[in-house]
Amino acid sequence: MNKQDIAIVVLLVAVLFGWMHYQNKANAARRAAWEAERAAAATNEMARAAISAEAAGSAGFSAPAGADAAPGQPAPAASAPQAPAAQASANGGAEQASEPPRNFDLPVVAALTNAELAVSISSRGGAIASATLLGYRQTIDRNSPPVVFDYNAFNALPLLALDGVDGLGILADFALVSQTATSAVLRAAAPSGVELTRTIALVPGYRLEVEDSFRAADGTALALPETQVSIGTLSRFSTANTSVLSVDSLPAFLNRHGRFGKVLHWESKHLLNQMFGVGGGGCSGAPNADGLPLSVWRSGPDAPKWVALKTRFFAMVFTSDAPMAGYSVRATRYADPGPLRIASVAGKVGFPAAVAGAGQTLVRHHSLYVGPKKLSVLRRFSAKTGEIMEFGMWGFLCVIILPLLNFLNFVFHNYGVAIIVLTIMVRLLFWPLTRKSNESMKKMGEIQPQLKEIQAKFKDDPAKLQQETMKLYRDNHVNPMASCLPMLIQIPVFIALFVVLRSATELRFAPFLWIRDLSEPENLLKGVLPGLPALNILPFLMAGTMFLQSKLTPSMGDPQQQRMMMWMMPLMMFVMFYPMPSALLLYWTVSQLLAIVQLLRQRRARAAATPVAADGVIDGDALSRQERRRRERDGSGD
Repeated sequence: MNKQDIAIVVLLVAVLFGWMHYQNKANAARRAAWEAERAAAATNEMARAAISAEAAGSAGFSAPAGADAAPGQPAPAASAPQAPAAQASANGGAEQASEPPRNFDLPVVAALTNAELAVSISSRGGAIASATLLGYRQTIDRNSPPVVFDYNAFNALPLLALDGVDGLGILADFALVSQTATSAVLRAAAPSGVELTRTIALVPGYRLEVEDSFRAADGTALALPETQVSIGTLSRFSTANTSVLSVDSLPAFLNRHGRFGKVLHWESKHLLNQMFGVGGGGCSGAPNADGLPLSVWRSGPDAPKWVALKTRFFAMVFTSDAPMAGYSVRATRYADPGPLRIASVAGKVGFPAAVAGAGQTLVRHHSLYVGPKKLSVLRRFSAKTGEIMEFGMWGFLCVIILPLLNFLNFVFHNYGVAIIVLTIMVRLLFWPLTRKSNESMKKMGEIQPQLKEIQAKFKDDPAKLQQETMKLYRDNHVNPMASCLPMLIQIPVFIALFVVLRSATELRFAPFLWIRDLSEPENLLKGVLPGLPALNILPFLMAGTMFLQSKLTPSMGDPQQQRMMMWMMPLMMFVMFYPMPSALLLYWTVSQLLAIVQLLRQRRARAAATPVAADGVIDGDALSRQERRRRERDGSGD
């Protein structure tokens, strides 16, 4: 690693730890405020529980008990339900939405299938009972069944469940009117006379197109109250740190051409934790979950154009042609004692009250995406849904790198090889800049003795010091910025590669040599012996190549500091990168190997160009002649 690289990394690490320290202090203050609010609310808990019991008897969803679960996915332990009003108080006053009862059942009345999705539709609430991603398996085992989002368990909120109209909620019985291989029509009538006809069609691109038609059964005018539609539940696929949950939304006032707004990202270890009144990790680790409610709700900050629930590799996105009045999100934690860990996220979107004249029908069209977080598919779903990838400020580079990575995989039929070829292409692209940087550093190292003499001679005359220093640079054709600028130009590309390799769904379960899954650490020997930690080989290779690159890089400055950094930086990067996905480490290691090759080539070129007399001593006259010819070629008169 170049010395400039080291300085930049040290600066970034310092900023990171400073931000973590600030976050930990802010989280502690939020925790204290939440504890005070919870203590104040405890005096009225009995009254709130009575109100909640009365509300639970209504025709809507009933109070929760337990946590979201799905076959093949982790589930928090079931526990006694907490009163919705008490949860609302713990959530800073957020409105508590109603939920299905425990031991809830979703009998399947229709099944839709295409090449990508298999969807089961329930007669209970006209909701989606399960959605199966046919092209994605649950585990790394090649015989593993496909990924299934199953809502037929405990109190998972099923997709499309309606709330707000008595008799049309999740407890309502919908009759199947008609069905084809990819579409179904269901109908139910409420005691109030409101009739709902729901058409669900499965279309390519992991999409469900839904049409809800409301009308008064007796042909009179229709007055539809405020309603909510569930956008489903997502659970964590594993307890690994890389298995994260988050929620995105796009404010309704933004459109495809919006310039100044941005998609709102809710990170699992930060804002979702804050829904429980605590902060999100950092240097102090995850906050303690003791005494926290099992689940909390929070309303979205504004009316959305779309809302997305996400895992690391999959997403469920809801949008509608009808204006949405707002949305709410539920976070459920694991009931295990110890650190707070988010187990699942669920959500609902709201629609304002509406009216229709006598004999008229009120129609709402919804679109749902249930599939992988693939940029090429997501960006076609709705305005700005490509932002679900969370590429950040260098997204314009990510949208170039990811398709290129996929193309290379198409050519070589292996993502590991594709990453290596992509790394070579990036290195070749910046080869001239890196060579210029190394040469500049070499020259800077050669003139360090003269620079120190000038600094000592003119230490009391800053103007003269600057003048003589610039003259020294000019006489030796040295530009101090030439060694830093190439690295600064490359940083956005490196960050974009980092982001793409960290989150690309395409790398899920992708093998390479001894690596079974490029999206995860190697985890060799994992589970072989109790208490034996998993072994990752690539971090050792990365640290070794980093040390060798630093040793070969032309040095400048204090030799003692350079030696210290030569050992400290590889060790620090080893610790930071040890638990990271193998794809990142493969890229970084190959990149450093190529840098080492470049340094060795430049060293041999310099040695071959250095004139040596017969007795093995460097020929100073020949060197002077070479220097004069070089200056004449460069057009220098000095």
